[in-house]
Amino acid sequence: MPQRTSLADADCSIAQALDVVGDWWTLLIVRDTARGVHRFDALQRELGVSRKVLTERLRLLVDAGVLTREPYQDRPVRYEYRLTPRGRALLPVLIALQDWGDTWVLGEGETMATTTEASQEAARVRALKGTRLPELRLPGDDGRLHDPVAGTPYTVLYCFPSAYATRDAYPPGWAGIPGASGCTLESCTYRDQLADFAAAGATVHGVSVQRPDEQRAFAEKEGLRFPLLSDADLALTAALRLPTFRAAGVSRLKRLTLVVDRERTIHEVLYPITDIGASVREALETVRRGAA
Repeated sequence: MPQRTSLADADCSIAQALDVVGDWWTLLIVRDTARGVHRFDALQRELGVSRKVLTERLRLLVDAGVLTREPYQDRPVRYEYRLTPRGRALLPVLIALQDWGDTWVLGEGETMATTTEASQEAARVRALKGTRLPELRLPGDDGRLHDPVAGTPYTVLYCFPSAYATRDAYPPGWAGIPGASGCTLESCTYRDQLADFAAAGATVHGVSVQRPDEQRAFAEKEGLRFPLLSDADLALTAALRLPTFRAAGVSRLKRLTLVVDRERTIHEVLYPITDIGASVREALETVRRGAA
């Protein structure tokens, strides 16, 4: 692959970074490995790229320390490609590109914590139904790492923009962002109906990109009795290409709910959410139908 950086660009971090990930295919390979696609043939199927091009791009990313090759078969030797810490550090770049595309290419340029029913973004998110959530661990508000998918028959993952223990902690202009308000109401509604979810065989997890200490302060204030999980590193967001918006310089999850079974298959996707109470009732009914 030809190098594009001139000597005049030697001190430009943007140009140097683009020498590694500036090609169309390289970022899409990072996108798909973050989604849990690790093997050569699977990557080729997902991307529709030639074997020659894929081999070249994988070699580039391994040489750059973005991917690592891990053997999964001895005879013949075959490898899986997994993100290194350097590679995972690219996830915010992917999410920023997705957010920009949703807002400025597919959307009208308005900052929103939601979308319209007929949007391409909504169709992409609802297409998660029937797909599998990759294995990963997220920090909880209790300081421990958690699998987002519990061992119960179903897990309800409600993703919310941000919730804080004090009103002055919210970013400036928060109430003016369509769909942003209501995180406290949503969490407290799940808290109040937690026994109903448990009786139907479901565990409830809340997910935001906030730090665990911020989530802990909010959970203690509101008396939540289920874990809040932090996707501050955007691992879950990138794995499922969940929709985001930016506020106060931070990429934040838009409000959506996933109902996932213990085999990690997504059974239902609620997005966009315009009525919080109705969305909690719909999640509960989904679990009850599955348990029937």
